[in-house]
Amino acid sequence: MINSIIYSRVSSESERQDTQRQTSELKEYANRMGYNVIKVYEEKVSGFKKNEQRPIFSKMLEDIKTNEIDKVLVWELSRIGRSVLQSLQNIQTLHDLKVGIYIKNFNLETLNDDKTPNSLSMFMVQILFSVASMESQMTLSRLKSGYKNHIKKHGSKSVGRKKGNIDSDETILNRHSDIVKLLKRKISIRNVAAITNKSTNTVLKVKRLL
Repeated sequence: MINSIIYSRVSSESERQDTQRQTSELKEYANRMGYNVIKVYEEKVSGFKKNEQRPIFSKMLEDIKTNEIDKVLVWELSRIGRSVLQSLQNIQTLHDLKVGIYIKNFNLETLNDDKTPNSLSMFMVQILFSVASMESQMTLSRLKSGYKNHIKKHGSKSVGRKKGNIDSDETILNRHSDIVKLLKRKISIRNVAAITNKSTNTVLKVKRLL
C-alpha cells in the first residue's frame, strides 16, 4: 500500500480561492490509484512566503520525517514553493526522505517506483518552473508600464485623505479608480499595490468596498 498525503494551498490574497476543490480532486486521484491518504494539509497563505512563514507546509515536512510517507500529492507546481530555487529545494528535501511528489495538473511523478528521481519529470519541472517565473515577471512589468503611461496621459489623483475626514464609499472608489480597474482584471492584491505604488491596506480597503 502506498501511503500518501495531500497538500493544498491557496493565496490569502484571493478570498474566492478555496482549497476544497484541490483537495477533492486529489482525493479522487488517490482513490483511483489505490493510495492510502494518511492526512490532508490545507493552507491559505501567499505563494511568495518562505517555508518558515508557511506553518502548515512546515508542519507537513516535520510529520513526513516521523511517518512512512511515499508521496505528496499537490495540485500544481506553484503550491510547492515561492520561487524556482525554493521549489526545487523543497522537492530535493522530500527526495532525500524518499518521498515523491505527484503534480496533478501536469500528471508528473518526481520519483520512480524504486524511489530514484524521474529524470524526465525533473527536467520538465525545472523548465515549467522557469517559464512560470518568467511569465510572472513579464506580466508585472507590462502592467507597471501600462500604469505609468496611464498616469502620464491622465494624471494621478492625490492618495489618502485629511485626518478626521470621512469619505463615502463612492468617493473612495472614485479616488482609487486605478485600483478598481486592476482588481476587476483579477490581478492579485500584491501586484496591484506594486503597480499603483499604493499600500496593500489601501488595495484591501478598495477590494472590500467592491
